[in-house]
Amino acid sequence: MNKNVEAVIAAIEDKKGENIVVVDLTVIDGSIADTFVICEAQSNTQVDAICNEVDKQMMEKLNERVFRVEGRENGLWVIMDYGDIMVHIFERETREFYALEKLWSDVPQTKIISLV
Repeated sequence: MNKNVEAVIAAIEDKKGENIVVVDLTVIDGSIADTFVICEAQSNTQVDAICNEVDKQMMEKLNERVFRVEGRENGLWVIMDYGDIMVHIFERETREFYALEKLWSDVPQTKIISLV
């Protein structure tokens, strides 16, 4: 796992994000990114806190700036675009509804087991 993905995961875990899954899209020619990091939060307030922490840690640790952020207005599904990594932060019910991992079920996925 590359250092950028590890930094994203660490930031998510710092804000108690749950059910983290890393989706490897490198096996798909022309995919929008190399990796999706997907997680969930218990509330839209926690979604926002995770988003802020990912942004903060990516800047502080790796000097990586987010290109674009979508969904902060409602806090149900925030997407952070780091070019080769797309971070999807869902409020729990929204994640269940969209089931993003199932859309990509034919590519390698890694479930991150948090020690917290």
